[in-house]
Amino acid sequence: MKAVLCRRFGPPEGLEYADLPDPVAGEGEAVVDVKAAALNFFDTLIVQGKYQIKPPLPFSPAAEFAGIVSAVGAGVSSVKTGDRVCGYHAYGSGREKVCVRAETLVKVPAALELERAAGLIVTYGTALHALLDRAQLKKGETLAVLGAAGGVGLAAVEIGKITGARVIACASSQEKLDFARRHGADETINYSTENLKDRLRALTDDRGADVVFDPVGGPFSEAAVRATAWEGRHLVIGFASGEIPKLPLNHVLLRGCSVVGVAWGNLTRRHPARLRAFIEQTMAWAIDGKISAHVDKTYPLAKTVEALGAIARREVKGKIILTV
Repeated sequence: MKAVLCRRFGPPEGLEYADLPDPVAGEGEAVVDVKAAALNFFDTLIVQGKYQIKPPLPFSPAAEFAGIVSAVGAGVSSVKTGDRVCGYHAYGSGREKVCVRAETLVKVPAALELERAAGLIVTYGTALHALLDRAQLKKGETLAVLGAAGGVGLAAVEIGKITGARVIACASSQEKLDFARRHGADETINYSTENLKDRLRALTDDRGADVVFDPVGGPFSEAAVRATAWEGRHLVIGFASGEIPKLPLNHVLLRGCSVVGVAWGNLTRRHPARLRAFIEQTMAWAIDGKISAHVDKTYPLAKTVEALGAIARREVKGKIILTV
């Protein structure tokens, strides 16, 4: 089989498109012929050794996949050959076949395309856990989403609207803001040309946002904390800006607000049943049209380096999918 391999940590240009032996399903395992694998921003970091997870070399990027079961090992009854399935693991999906524990696979209904099924696991799972579990977002509250046109930002916009929140989308260009508004955002802020703190206060009658969804970090985190409402919740999702902020805790104290970590990957490893529930819920929403599971562009597996470049340059709205 063909696979995209990281043999040494470094820029994505160092990835290789190589041949590997086909995997064989052991006891309790299933082999899936991958039809779609989804990339996330953290894939640009994991291949450089800059992510909190450092896989043993060599490995393939891409954490989520969808495809067709082609073989099952002894003792497997949850899936069978021919089933359409999707799954998540921290890395390793950027190849033509994956071998995983069969119990981790979730069947994909016929009404949902495999490309969209592959792309909704991480982003919508993260946003669902962040907004409903960690922030307990309520109907009528104001939600500010930074990086609102990216994969996880778009997911937060759409799940915020499902919850009944007023959503303020924040992004770096008018094109991205227009995209977020088409997907449900009520208000927008261009933080490349507008002062984020001042605009958030203006749009909330100086009250501030009840919940801030922050996958960006950098200087925007402090600005958002300064515009968080009394007893608000600032959700720490990630640091796509490349800078981990040092927040002024006096503003956290004065606002009685909370800075809340969202470690979705760690959660799913500790509680696998939660992962299955997240996937099943978001697939149902996608089929019902409540979320878009938007695929911005697809690339063949051999063009993985090009796909990662688009993500690193912040050109992507929604998700990038590798097709096999």
